Amino acid sequence: MRIAIATPASRGSHKGNRVTALRWAGHLRALGHHVGLVDAWAGERCDLLVALHATKSHASVLRWREARPEAPLVVGMAGTDLYQDLPASPEARRSLALATRVTVLQARGVEALPPEIRPRARVIEQSAVAAPPTPAPDGVFRACLLAHVRAVKDAFVAAAAARRLPARSRLQVAHLGAALDPDAAPAARAEMAANPRYLWLGEHRRREALSILAGSQVLVITSRLEGGSNALSEAVAAGVPVLSTRIDGTVGLLGPDHPGYFPVGDPQALAGLLLRAEEDPAFLLQLRRSTARARPLVEPAREREAWRRLLAELFPG
Repeated sequence: MRIAIATPASRGSHKGNRVTALRWAGHLRALGHHVGLVDAWAGERCDLLVALHATKSHASVLRWREARPEAPLVVGMAGTDLYQDLPASPEARRSLALATRVTVLQARGVEALPPEIRPRARVIEQSAVAAPPTPAPDGVFRACLLAHVRAVKDAFVAAAAARRLPARSRLQVAHLGAALDPDAAPAARAEMAANPRYLWLGEHRRREALSILAGSQVLVITSRLEGGSNALSEAVAAGVPVLSTRIDGTVGLLGPDHPGYFPVGDPQALAGLLLRAEEDPAFLLQLRRSTARARPLVEPAREREAWRRLLAELFPG
């Protein structure tokens, strides 16, 4: 079967949508299909279109439906389209209406869809494989932040939390991610100059970033919203405890009782969790065990099987 994946994140991008599209393509190829990635579908010959991001891939969805009114169409909800665009975006709602199936990245994503769309929704959690760890420097308790510098990631909450720690703390926030918003790079450099606990490492090759994550004591997620965080799956695969804002993208994978949640935009609450993780071995172990319970959900074989089942629904027999 020929499958096209339309993603708004272009070739060479390290944005989450590109990472997701590449991983999906790998699973679909492993299942024996021919897969091509395109920024937008423009009539390429294929049997199925997978359009990632209901808003940004809306033009591809319309072209596909006009050209292939009876052919299967999968719309993958990425995050901002589900939790930010959908309530007010006619494009996002129209993409969903035209879809044969809709995928979300964690169980709570289904609840955010309009009721009439939910029967067509399928949950496909993002898988990950642990990288060899790059250990933190001696004497450093490293909190890894894998997030591009843009408003929705709210990354400077981690820096503000680090500022609130007492002098005895050995914590350092290692922030990996590109500066995507205007003035983001100067702001990150200024924070790093003023805050000895904050280290902005910029954009790294993916394997290098995952190695730094794997060698960290905790992962910090500060996002205001997530459809499903690649960094979260990668931390779970690597056995790295997670501290996160209480958002559906995290709760949908780790569950509502995970002990590492803090309110969106609350550096004081995050500071308390960071210090407790650094100084209380029992709490760090509790975080680690809670994070590890999600490990079966991020196994690559599980994600591949979810795609196999979805294709069997779309192309029975």
